[in-house]
Amino acid sequence: MTEDVTASWLGRTEAAEDIANASAIRGLAALLDHDGAPWRSNVMPPLAHWLYFPPQARQSELGEDGHPKPGGLIPSSLFPRRMWAGSRVRFHEDIPLGAKMSRRSEVVNVARKDGASGPLVFVTLRHVVLSNGALALEEEQDLVYRPINATSPVHPAAPQWPSVESAGGDRVVVPDAVMLFRFSALTFNAHRIHYDRRYAIEREGYPDLVVHGPLAATLLMDAWLQRTAGQPARFSFRAQRPLYVDRPVRLDVQGDAGMARLTALDASGTACMTAQVSAV
Repeated sequence: MTEDVTASWLGRTEAAEDIANASAIRGLAALLDHDGAPWRSNVMPPLAHWLYFPPQARQSELGEDGHPKPGGLIPSSLFPRRMWAGSRVRFHEDIPLGAKMSRRSEVVNVARKDGASGPLVFVTLRHVVLSNGALALEEEQDLVYRPINATSPVHPAAPQWPSVESAGGDRVVVPDAVMLFRFSALTFNAHRIHYDRRYAIEREGYPDLVVHGPLAATLLMDAWLQRTAGQPARFSFRAQRPLYVDRPVRLDVQGDAGMARLTALDASGTACMTAQVSAV
């Protein structure tokens, strides 16, 4: 894979359309264990745009991992192991429920690097979402591709968080297999690392099912919204380490409705995802 090849991927675009239906938002509220919708009525809550514009690849066009085979917008010669490493979102206008939405996606950066685990390819996509023809939000999304690691690590027992009270008032959630399945269903995400334990362990080398990056980010945003009732103008997150099924996750919120730093920590206290949210 040469620099000339990666340079040729820049500028590829893709367009999609969808409707901001209310059923997806009700599903998200149920997933987050809310009694009814906790957000402002008749508008899409922050980050719920991830529930829309689902992949439309035919079943025969899916790869071994459940993702659509690379090609089109995402180059076909990338390594097969994929992770959503982070995003930067700018909210411009509310998206009313029932609105017609359009999204334009573009490859804005591709870079190959050598990491501790081997070669990596970083791809940055820029998404622009319109609601009834008006600019609603912009997002830069970072994807990381790695070669397959076929070695199977020892499957460790799930560590136990001492107690919710010991988390210093922060929220503690335990994403189980049902939560992962429901989020996959909401987003039409067929990536097997989130529901096929044998595949995740034996083929991709994870110790267990992996919690979706956008699910962890949504949990962090929800923790901030529940604590502050804020209205975000900007949000960014960076995934540093995977979170796994049946392991407690502490959602730490430091700040207020104007600006906050958010962290998802595993049972050992390790920061697995960091995020920032601001009202300006």
